[in-house]
Amino acid sequence: MAASDKKSNNTMRQIGVAKLVLNICVGESGDRLQKAAKVLESLTGQQPQFGKARYTVRSFGIRRNEKISTFVTVRGEKALTILESGLKVKEYELLRKNFSAEGNFGFGITEHIDLGMKYDPSTGIFGMDFYVILERPGYRVSRRRRCTSKVGARHKVGKEDAVKWFQTKFEGIVLNKKSYT
Repeated sequence: MAASDKKSNNTMRQIGVAKLVLNICVGESGDRLQKAAKVLESLTGQQPQFGKARYTVRSFGIRRNEKISTFVTVRGEKALTILESGLKVKEYELLRKNFSAEGNFGFGITEHIDLGMKYDPSTGIFGMDFYVILERPGYRVSRRRRCTSKVGARHKVGKEDAVKWFQTKFEGIVLNKKSYT
């Protein structure tokens, strides 16, 4: 048995989705933000959190610590099903620049109704960002309270590992161009 066969069969080397973060940035507090939170809640079944502005930008009309976005973190099988529907909207095509050096990737969609949700005129249409964090089993050693340790460099997920995982798991296409046009 070759060394590469041993690596591919090792269950500790399998890459999986640690979490999926869905974000809708409205840019203002108030009624539109509450409607965006309702969209995320109906999509995931979880209570969304609110993000605050870091500093005041007068040209945008936002103040420091004003709630301007809403996000939700999804884990497990629900994360995979939501990710699958989001990638279906993108037709399983991502750019190479969508992948980070740490092995995570993200993309955005322009209309939430493309995910299969029913259009409600009172709510409107929101775009949203998907961000996927990939991990291998054993990453917990860096986050646990007792006996915290480092994850080895060979065990971390890199950019090429994430691209390969995306291509095999979803049979996706990774484009090298600068934009989607």
